[in-house]
Amino acid sequence: MSKPTILLTGSTGQVGGELLKLLPELGEVIAPSRSTLDLANPQSIRNTIRTIKPRWIVNPGAYTGVDKAETEPSLAHAINAEAIHTIGEEARNLGAGVIHFSTDYVFSGAGTTPYVETDTPSPVSVYGSTKLAGEKALAATGAGHLIFRTSWVYGTTGKNFLLTILKLARERDHLRIVGDQYGAPTWSRDLAEMTLQVIGRCEKATTTLPLSDVLSEVGGIYHASGRGETTWHGFAAEAIRIQNEKETTTPFAHTEAITTADYPTPAKRPANSRLNCNKLQQQFGWRMMHWQESLREVLDEL
Repeated sequence: MSKPTILLTGSTGQVGGELLKLLPELGEVIAPSRSTLDLANPQSIRNTIRTIKPRWIVNPGAYTGVDKAETEPSLAHAINAEAIHTIGEEARNLGAGVIHFSTDYVFSGAGTTPYVETDTPSPVSVYGSTKLAGEKALAATGAGHLIFRTSWVYGTTGKNFLLTILKLARERDHLRIVGDQYGAPTWSRDLAEMTLQVIGRCEKATTTLPLSDVLSEVGGIYHASGRGETTWHGFAAEAIRIQNEKETTTPFAHTEAITTADYPTPAKRPANSRLNCNKLQQQFGWRMMHWQESLREVLDEL
């Protein structure tokens, strides 16, 4: 069987960059630049997909400015929702499969236990609302798809909480960090490796069934975030503790846990961002890394 053609969006982002390294194991990966594939431009999306005719469309591309989305709701909706509908329509017409990444921010955070896929979403920010709209738009097209909700993504490159904290911890003596929002940091590479396994399993199943039938059986929403739980302060404090073990000559900053009310932001954040990932493990045999394990690996690479 010939290897599939995979269209990858957002290849300069954290997850997209890791996928760009790994997906060639499965097939030919085409990762257009933003000038070629503009997620804010429906015709650009249609032209690209119709030219490439991929078997898989992997879409980590998104509008991710949580606070900025509060003042740019139209652009956020265009990229996070309307673009996903267009991708879904074109994928359905081709019989292609779509892998799309969503977020813990589709939930309000009012729950007291880790969210499961069947819990009712209730976003409290423009960003969360547009990501939920994207999930619904993709499902409405009838395209075969898998949606992976994740949380607190970070890695060795790009703009993320860990790299920001490490930079500030070198520059300052004291850092005040929110300690009453709970969730799990997720390594971008873990997400990419999970995606590789899922596509590989689906492709293996197509030896007896068409891809559309495979995705009708296993498709839908899955939660995919790091195991365990912590707070933003806990995440930062652990990273600084590990770095202090390595660099004893120049101690990093001391951290102080503060409340969400002490650090107001334009967009409201969920107090509970914990995601239950049992469905992913049961269906695809993939167990996400514990956040402390992945943190050590990322810090070793930095």
